[in-house]
Amino acid sequence: VQLVESGGGLVQAGGSLRLSCAASGNTFTIDVMGWYRQAPGKQRELVATVTSGTGNIDYANHVKGRFTISRDIAKNTVTLQMDSLQPEDTALYYCYARSLKIFTTGDVSYDYWGQGTQVTVSS
Repeated sequence: VQLVESGGGLVQAGGSLRLSCAASGNTFTIDVMGWYRQAPGKQRELVATVTSGTGNIDYANHVKGRFTISRDIAKNTVTLQMDSLQPEDTALYYCYARSLKIFTTGDVSYDYWGQGTQVTVSS
């Protein structure tokens, strides 16, 4: 599975950005797609994920009400609409996909990451 992000950039506080990620390869095995971010000097953290089978969506508390994740399974894309951006949202945003393979001996999952797209919010 290969992931390619687009849509990062520089925006003023209170502004909006839209990130997109396109998956290619063995996309039929993907069950979860989403976004993580990593700010300088900090660990990578969850932003939002969506599970294709259940439709379940998880958001980190600090983005609830401001960010919206959506997935187009037919197009193998996931989009993150970010509104009311704040300087603390500045980070490198990574697209994430989990591939789930089912074997008779048990399930095996694989994590895939994009290269990252920079989001910078100025005050």
